[in-house]
Amino acid sequence: ANAIERLFLAGSLLAVLIAELLNGAIEAIVDKTTPEFNELAGRSKDMGSAAVFLCMLNVVVVWALILLPRYFGTE
Repeated sequence: ANAIERLFLAGSLLAVLIAELLNGAIEAIVDKTTPEFNELAGRSKDMGSAAVFLCMLNVVVVWALILLPRYFGTE
């Protein structure tokens, strides 16, 4: 993999870690400020989790687009 491809591979993994940290911060502040059930609090936690999921999906797509052509010899 060339330098740009390595940057995309590492960057996609780093994005998951960043999103997970931000999601944890959102969940902590929501739990601190809203101890009882609140629909908006639940929605904000769900959106944080969805952001992490999208970052993980991005990892799969980026890694597949870069590595699968090498594996199947189409590059």
